[in-house]
Amino acid sequence: MSTASVDLAQTETPARRTRPVIAIDGPAGAGKSTLAAHLARKFSFLNLETGAMYRALAFKAIENDLDFDSEPELLELAERTRILLQPQMEGNIVLLDGVDVSRRVRDGDVTAAASRVSVHPHLRTWMVEQQRLLGAGGGVVMEGRDIGTVVFPDAEVKIFLDAAPEVRGNRRYRQGSTGGEEAKSKVTEESVIRELKERDARDRNRAESPLRAADDAVVLDSTAMSLEEVLAAAEAIVRTHIAK
Repeated sequence: MSTASVDLAQTETPARRTRPVIAIDGPAGAGKSTLAAHLARKFSFLNLETGAMYRALAFKAIENDLDFDSEPELLELAERTRILLQPQMEGNIVLLDGVDVSRRVRDGDVTAAASRVSVHPHLRTWMVEQQRLLGAGGGVVMEGRDIGTVVFPDAEVKIFLDAAPEVRGNRRYRQGSTGGEEAKSKVTEESVIRELKERDARDRNRAESPLRAADDAVVLDSTAMSLEEVLAAAEAIVRTHIAK
């Protein structure tokens, strides 16, 4: 299995892209990771979950007791951080400075911290540069919130995966993906939906790279769709765009 390495202190000139880029954007809980993993397998592309980069950095900020609102501190932290993404059949193994933090970065406190970390414009610019390096040669499925609008506005395929917040919250609640074991025993479906709506507001209203569908993206609303229907629809979108 291929490995994608991100050294946040390193900048290189991107290579010429020789294969397509599939960009998947959308709000939290829409199912982007599941869709990205499926399309990567289906079309033999590399699956790169860019949100894991923000979560890994946010986790390191937690460990170092940094202020999430202090962009200078976060930028200094990024300069001495190494993140490696190892794509698997489902999602990615996330290595932070050589340590596997794949499970930890899914916990609720890290997810919430990543949402706050990601609003800083200079840090987002920094991250975008690294994400472009990862996908420079193409042949990748990249999912996030600004892949088709900012990271790869020239991506050959752009899908904006969306769903009503109540549906996304219900899915996330049932998956038990809102936090660690202690947190899981305390959360309610209503609180999960409320947190998703709050995050939607932050993502859509931030000054730098706000969450929105690219003008040429295909919007796929999964509110009333089964997982199988979503995957089939996305496959058809990819085939149509690659054929062009």
